[in-house]
Amino acid sequence: MKQHFTMFAAYNRWANNRLYEAAAAVTDEEFRSDAGVFFKSLMGTLNHILVADRIWMKRFTGEGDAPTTLDAILHQDFDRLRLAREAEDARIITWIASLTTQSFSGRFTYMTATDMRTISQRLAPALAHFFNHQTHHRGQAHAVLTALGQPSPVLDLVAFQRTEEGRAFA
Repeated sequence: MKQHFTMFAAYNRWANNRLYEAAAAVTDEEFRSDAGVFFKSLMGTLNHILVADRIWMKRFTGEGDAPTTLDAILHQDFDRLRLAREAEDARIITWIASLTTQSFSGRFTYMTATDMRTISQRLAPALAHFFNHQTHHRGQAHAVLTALGQPSPVLDLVAFQRTEEGRAFA
């Protein structure tokens, strides 16, 4: 199971790098404009992914800053947001690498962000949600790029598995 989540942490960084590389081509106006997706703009969507990752990492590790709302804008500036994303991806990879095989079947308890309930669950299913959530919203960002006429990057897991880094997991 550890190799499975190590792969997803590496895939997450790879996909985010590709997405941000494509997003770097849009104008600031396009970055901020309402594109009709759940978090409105490319800026809102990319911020939300980082917000959710920080919330979950705080739950998992007890460390780091966790925004209190899911629509928080951590960085309005694309370059700052990109640096924060790269740092968070490195943090996720390091944390997953630190886990033992037994960690994945262990439980953890946290407070929900939206309705303030206490939840206790096993780590592995929570990690499955964590990585799936990122993929879901990267898809929305991908749609915004497509609507803006930008070349949209291939983000499929199998495409990652065919890279030099990803072959270790295939």
